[in-house]
Amino acid sequence: MTGIAQVSNETELKGRIFNIQKYSIYDGDGIRTLIFFKGCNLRCDWCANPEGLSSKFQVMVSHDKCVQCGKCADVCPAGVHLMSTDANGNQVHKVDRNVDCIGCRKCEEVCMGDALDIMGKDVTVSELMEIIMQDYDFYMSSGGGVTLGGGELSLQTDFAAALLTECKKQMINTAIETQGTTSLANYEKLAKCVDLFLFDIKQIETNQHRELLGIGNEGVKRNLERLVELGANIVIRMPLIRGHNDSYDSITGAFEYVMDLAKRGNGNIQRIDVLPYHQFGKTKYDKLDMIYPITQDLGYSEEELNKLSDFFTQFDFDIRLVRH
Repeated sequence: MTGIAQVSNETELKGRIFNIQKYSIYDGDGIRTLIFFKGCNLRCDWCANPEGLSSKFQVMVSHDKCVQCGKCADVCPAGVHLMSTDANGNQVHKVDRNVDCIGCRKCEEVCMGDALDIMGKDVTVSELMEIIMQDYDFYMSSGGGVTLGGGELSLQTDFAAALLTECKKQMINTAIETQGTTSLANYEKLAKCVDLFLFDIKQIETNQHRELLGIGNEGVKRNLERLVELGANIVIRMPLIRGHNDSYDSITGAFEYVMDLAKRGNGNIQRIDVLPYHQFGKTKYDKLDMIYPITQDLGYSEEELNKLSDFFTQFDFDIRLVRH
């Protein structure tokens, strides 16, 4: 059994998620339900979902909404919420990040300013299927389905596979978003129940990948090449981060690797999606009392994006620039 997934007292597998997004149109074909799994083994500076990095429950605070009432501290059994008095004699709320939240959500329930959100929820396959089936007609009419993302869903492979298998029984299209860094066994198991892999290549050169993310990309390549051997349908996703992986050699090296790999399969690498850097998740860091790792705006101008799009056309492959 992998990751957080576990057998409950009712003998049903459980997994930990942090969000469910309905009517998604960017994470696979058609209208989709996107389920975010909690926990990730990488720490990308540009991560837009910092609430998905830790596998633990976390308190997210909208500081501008907090009325400093102290009710959260009164009901918290773990002592996560603390109240102190400032120099003017006012109550001040803070979260003790050294104490583990237990996910009871009592603070969320009593918060007068609606300022608290507990990130993390343990769910069963049955519970998720009830939510997924609410939009069954949309999947069928649009060619959509269910996509699992994160975090990194392959850290909870047993639970993910069980959920996806249930989706397949209902003839629901399945997709996953993955950075490809966990064990080969995980991907071989997922290949049996996944219709589309949205597979990241963050940096093609191994040493630069290690400098950027702390590990080499040998495992990423191994897992991707195995999926090609198995005939899996794949869309490559390449985040483009100024100064990190957007050099000519990094971009063309990744393209050439993917194009060569696509020739080994039966056309199952469908295309490459290039995703330029954005700061959409930046405000979440403040809510988690985390420092956003990137101090400059590394975004690309419209002119730069146009030049990139033109540059991609020289390659004999379907390469798309995804604009936000």
